[in-house]
Amino acid sequence: MIQARFDLSYPGFELHAEFQVFAHGVIGLFGPSGSGKTTLLRCIAGLERRVDGMLQVKDEVWQDGANRLPVHRRPLSYVFQEASLFPHLSVRQNLEYGLKRIPPEQRRVQLEQAIEWLGLNKLIGRASPAGLSGGERQRVAIARALLTSPRLLLMDEPLSALDAASKREILPYLERLHGELDIPVIYVSHALDEVARLADQLVLMEQGRVIASGALNEMLGRLDLPTAHLDEAGSVIEARVGAHDEEYHLTRLDFSGGSLWASKVERAIGSVVRARVLARDVSIATAMPHCSSISNILEARIDGIQDEGPDRVSLRLAVGVRQMLLARITRRSRDQLGLAPGMAVFAQVKSVALMV
Repeated sequence: MIQARFDLSYPGFELHAEFQVFAHGVIGLFGPSGSGKTTLLRCIAGLERRVDGMLQVKDEVWQDGANRLPVHRRPLSYVFQEASLFPHLSVRQNLEYGLKRIPPEQRRVQLEQAIEWLGLNKLIGRASPAGLSGGERQRVAIARALLTSPRLLLMDEPLSALDAASKREILPYLERLHGELDIPVIYVSHALDEVARLADQLVLMEQGRVIASGALNEMLGRLDLPTAHLDEAGSVIEARVGAHDEEYHLTRLDFSGGSLWASKVERAIGSVVRARVLARDVSIATAMPHCSSISNILEARIDGIQDEGPDRVSLRLAVGVRQMLLARITRRSRDQLGLAPGMAVFAQVKSVALMV
């Protein structure tokens, strides 16, 4: 586990944050701007000197009250919003700077691995980082951080300084790291789509406090949390590729709640993929629909209903084993259909976004 508790006061801002998560995979640290995400990350890194608290990473205590490991003794790496590469060093030398900080017998990540994972083969011969795109620079920075063989990787909104094209370029590499690394990653973001695509666990912050933490699917499905009320609210489904329809260029995704058809993905039958269903793309029927253009229909049970203002409501739907969907419909539809918690309904999924 990673267990943390920090208390810190600045003029106009206070941090009182406590959480406990599993020390594996990607831990999304999510919240609006100004909620304290970066401050909390700096506390974990040991960069905030006036903080009181406790931090334990697996079986190592990094801080306990006044007793704290200094920054240089914490076995972590920190990737900032800006790549901050050394301009006087070549791309290879930037990478080797990280590698040389670790004795050979303690290296858990090799240079060739980092180059392959981040797709740097065509960049490794560059004499300088000058001329690299924003996405390329950030990939080099992430590889350099990995080459220090950290026991914890901190990433502070690594995509926020990139344009849309650069974000699309780098996200597949981050997904690949998710599958390759045995290093826990704390990933700060205020973009829910990034968190939904990359994270396994979610720590939710608001006004300097951690208001909830837990498994991603569980957190995104809770109607009592702010994430359920955002325009991009939705659910994440871990599924397996069940079949390909070559004629219509579609892929069938199978999970415990049934099957969903999505745009074709070039993955082998049986491959595990992650899909996202937005709440606004789910409608409700009380009887099995017929002659509809919506082909994704799942049997569901209403687990909760919450008003979203004068005209809309959000529904939490149980489908399959421990899988929740969110649906957002009008209050009028709710009343006309007589929807209530515990009712058996049919969820019509208009669109499925494959996150691969």
